[in-house]
Amino acid sequence: MYEPSHFKVEDRDALFDVMRAHPLATLVTMGEGGLIANPVPFVLHADEGEQGVLRAHLARPNPQWKAIAAGAETLVIFTGTERYVTPAWYASKQEHGKVVPTWNYVTVQARGPARAIEDGVWLHTHLEALTAQQERPRAEPWAVTDAPAPFINALSRGIVGIEIEIAALVGKFKLSQNRPEADKHSVLDGLSADPESESQVMAQLVRTHALGGTA
Repeated sequence: MYEPSHFKVEDRDALFDVMRAHPLATLVTMGEGGLIANPVPFVLHADEGEQGVLRAHLARPNPQWKAIAAGAETLVIFTGTERYVTPAWYASKQEHGKVVPTWNYVTVQARGPARAIEDGVWLHTHLEALTAQQERPRAEPWAVTDAPAPFINALSRGIVGIEIEIAALVGKFKLSQNRPEADKHSVLDGLSADPESESQVMAQLVRTHALGGTA
């Protein structure tokens, strides 16, 4: 991934926070059959392996798990908050007009050796962990045990587990850090004026990463 120094993030905890907040990532493999990409929900096990372990599952008819079993190179792309930035926001537009549109975004990429897993106990444990991860914020969280065991067991036979030991982790937070100070403030103002939740999240990210939390 192209990472200009302004936007490069190496803080593992910050990268892990993005991965946890946006668990639906793009699983990309390159094997004998070429490139395959699928959106897949992941569970991060930060304390396992040297740099963490990612676990997920694929539908058995999905050929990607066979590519992984055959040793395909594997990349996982987590996409965080993103927002279009109009040049109309820039204070420098009034000065010289030499401004163009851009996009602010947060992304994390993880690479590492992957394996396909068909063990029923492993799959059941993973499904419980994934469900708990997504249901935790709910007042009355659903649990795997809420469904009949034979039903869950039958569905489990239709999936294959995926485990990736993270060997390389890179992050890019493009949040207007490279703009003049006045532009940073005007981007923050533009985002803050937009009531949409993603704009409000992006405004906070710009405030923290481009303005040091001072605005």
